[in-house]
Amino acid sequence: MLEAFLPTLVTLLVLVDPIAIVPIFIALTPGLDSLQRRRIAVRAVITATGILVVFALAGAEILQLFGIGLPAFRVSGGLMLLLIAIEMLFEKRSQRRSNTAMHAHESDHPQESDPSIFPLALPLLAGPGAIATVILLMNRSGEDWGARAVVLAALATAMALTMIFLLLSSSLARHISLTAVNLLTRILGVILGALAVQFMLDGLAEFGVFTRVAAS
Repeated sequence: MLEAFLPTLVTLLVLVDPIAIVPIFIALTPGLDSLQRRRIAVRAVITATGILVVFALAGAEILQLFGIGLPAFRVSGGLMLLLIAIEMLFEKRSQRRSNTAMHAHESDHPQESDPSIFPLALPLLAGPGAIATVILLMNRSGEDWGARAVVLAALATAMALTMIFLLLSSSLARHISLTAVNLLTRILGVILGALAVQFMLDGLAEFGVFTRVAAS
């Protein structure tokens, strides 16, 4: 169980990236007191968790509704994760997230906006990469509900850690150096890139690509 739990947890933490969310969360909540920030953090994490759980439990059925096969989703999801990994390696992801947050915050009545749903919950926390990953991880577990429970437990742990980071955002912002964040982001980007390639290889294998190549 632990051997499956830790890699799944690391993968989800890479995608949610709670450390990188902290400065964006602070930028989205200027002038708010601790209580207001806590309410926004709780609402954002609960919403994002709900979205990811829905796709984890019913993602395959949602894909079938649109006529999308799981092998195709593995390849496309793996490609999406690979692009995220490349962004992490070249510092593009944090910049993109900051731009998304900035555009959402710059409204005609910024003081009336609530960033908990958009852009915090979606797309910053429950983004396309995270949604694709929970579907792929649950599908990889098959009908083994023990393995599925491990995925859901890792998801709950990742979101709980994200909640803690957001609740402690004011203190963390003073202690996390930019160099440490950049180093960790690059290391996790390499890990995510390898996982993305594995997802694509699994999807291509289900299509029979490797069989055809071997036969030729």
